Amino acid sequence: MLINCAAYREGHKVADLAPEELGAYLDQPDTFVWVALRDSDAAELESYRRLFNLHSLAVEDASHGHQRPKVEEYGDDLFVVMHLIDWAHAGPRLGRALAAPRGVQALLGSGPADGLSGELQLGEVMVFVGRNYVLSVRKGSKLHFLGVRERCEREPELLRQGPSFVLYALMDAVVDRYFPIVDLLESELEEIEQSIFTSGAARDNIQRLYALKRRLMLLRRAVAPMLEMLSKLHGGRTPPICARSEDYFRDVADHLARIHGAIESVRETIGTAIQANLSMVAIEDSDVTKRLAAWAGIFAAATAFAGIWGMNFEGMPELKWQWGYPAALGLITTVCVGLWYRFKRAGWL
Repeated sequence: MLINCAAYREGHKVADLAPEELGAYLDQPDTFVWVALRDSDAAELESYRRLFNLHSLAVEDASHGHQRPKVEEYGDDLFVVMHLIDWAHAGPRLGRALAAPRGVQALLGSGPADGLSGELQLGEVMVFVGRNYVLSVRKGSKLHFLGVRERCEREPELLRQGPSFVLYALMDAVVDRYFPIVDLLESELEEIEQSIFTSGAARDNIQRLYALKRRLMLLRRAVAPMLEMLSKLHGGRTPPICARSEDYFRDVADHLARIHGAIESVRETIGTAIQANLSMVAIEDSDVTKRLAAWAGIFAAATAFAGIWGMNFEGMPELKWQWGYPAALGLITTVCVGLWYRFKRAGWL
């Protein structure tokens, strides 16, 4: 499905185009075309393969999807794959926060981030970049890049760098969308940490911790390969098409390194929280064992007295005494109360 298609010359938009008009602009000097597709099938991509002379292996990867984040060179052209992370089935409060500028910061600043329901959903954006074209293909995600196109058009002096700046802008948008997800995961971890030492919350905490770990690993699988991928676009030998935009790719790599550091920090804290939660479970089990042992000791004393006085012998003490039965009950009660008091002071009850 075609989302947008336009031609740009010297940093300024020339015209919105229909697909059949693209060929007329490809050979014009200082001009490139930018095409955005969504959930395209093999037949649609085949038409653009012939138009832009795309490599068949890259087109095959884009058709099938489910690729690892990567950058591949095919002659002077690039094929870039990035993962899009979206919060699927988010509650109304979270959905508004993710959609609004600085909405996540406002959400986290308003108190506990309760109601963060939903799961992370993985999508992809694959970008073909050549001397005179940019073709982006988005799959499996509702996130759009209309704001990226508007940003580029507002900065014609930077857009003059050509397709490499468009690639940078797309990468920057993808990376910036990771930040609110990391903020939400950190906030959720802080909530769980506050409830770790709450009695009776161990089972709920361990379920939340493992759910959080699963979300974090999904984000990590998107970030870590992309960090490696960006190292090919700045410093050392870079693809010729990216030579004019090295500084911008370095800036994206810096942002991504911050996200990766935050992910590793949250990952280590989750491991510590799991250990602390398991320790709390062991402590609670120990408390239960102490209580059971204390009550068993109290009833053992009562059972011992009852067992002695319950033996059927003529020579039993106080057997013929009028107050023998009440005295025996009183002694049993006194011993049991004494044991209860001692266990209570020891913290077993």
